[in-house]
This record gives sequence, C-alpha cells and structure tokens, in this order.
Amino acid sequence: MTRRAELSRTTKETSVQVALDLDGSGAARIQTPVGFLSHMLDTIARHARLDLDVPAVGDTHIDYHHTVEDVGLVLGEVFAQALGDKRGIRRFGHAYVPLDEALARVVVDFAGRPFLVFEAPIDREMLLIHKDFPFALVEEFFKSFANKCACNIHVDLIRGRNGHHAAEAIFKAFAVAVRAAKEVVGDAIPSTKGVI
Repeated sequence: MTRRAELSRTTKETSVQVALDLDGSGAARIQTPVGFLSHMLDTIARHARLDLDVPAVGDTHIDYHHTVEDVGLVLGEVFAQALGDKRGIRRFGHAYVPLDEALARVVVDFAGRPFLVFEAPIDREMLLIHKDFPFALVEEFFKSFANKCACNIHVDLIRGRNGHHAAEAIFKAFAVAVRAAKEVVGDAIPSTKGVI
C-alpha cells in the first residue's frame, strides 16, 4: 500500500506545493519564505516520521498569514489524500511534549470530521514568536490543516512563558500524535460505521 500524495495550489497571494509520503523516514525539503514555518514543517516530518517536500512562496511583504494558512490548507488536503480510506490505521494519537518551561498536549483523530480546539492562554510576552510571526498564526495553521484533512485536533498549551518554546512544543506534540494515529495496525476501517 502506497500512502503518498502531491498537490499544488496557486492563488494571487501564494503558490504552495506539497509532496507527502506517510511511510517515509523523516526526510524534509522545505522552502518557504517564513523561517519559523519552515522550521516547524521540518519538525513535523522528523517527529511524525514522514517525508515532506514543501516549496512555497507568498506575499510576505504584506504579512505571513496567507502563506501559513495556505500551507496548512494544502498540507491538510495532501494528508487526507495519502490516508485514503484510512483502512488499518490506528486513527487516534496523542502526545505530551515539553520544551524547557513549555508543555503541550495534542490529540488527533483522523475521524473524517474537521474540528479544532486550541487552548493556549498567552500573555503579552508570548504574542510574538518572531517579530513578524504572531502566536495566533499557530492556531491558524492547525485550523487550516484540520479543515482540509477532515480531522479532529485538540491542542492544549498546559504551560509556557516563551512564545517560541510554546509554539514548538505544540508542533512537536502534533507530530508525535500524528505518528501514532497514521500507523497501520490492522486491515479494518477503524470505525463502528465501517467508513470514515
């Protein structure tokens, strides 16, 4: 069974290509104009043990929002394609990941129903991860991913004082949860309905 997919999306704001192999080794070739996003995509590939190729350009002279959102949309859609009918997958995954003072919990369900719960209380010190990357874009990325992948994601930042640490803990927890949820553990559709 091959669990690979590729997709391109071009708008007046961005051009995004994503190639994904769910059964890869963690290799990543990421080229986006948003350094922190590129770093987090590499993190997803490494800790979810999937191969990911993402060349993207965007109107970052306006802001980073369009690029982050559109990469999330395309990545989510590619995930949905690569998962196919989801036969045999574990479907559920969860992880707790610390990064220094930050601790994040992420739970994923490849349920076929899009929903995001994002609970990350932040104070003024955490509003910016980088001078051009507000913490709010972390939620935007996962909202876009969940909508196009048709999956349920719960993100809880349990504690954190540094925006970079908090965001990176969230992305790493997501990756580890995805690694568990995408794992093939049988040959049945993992639903009482017989379809997802």
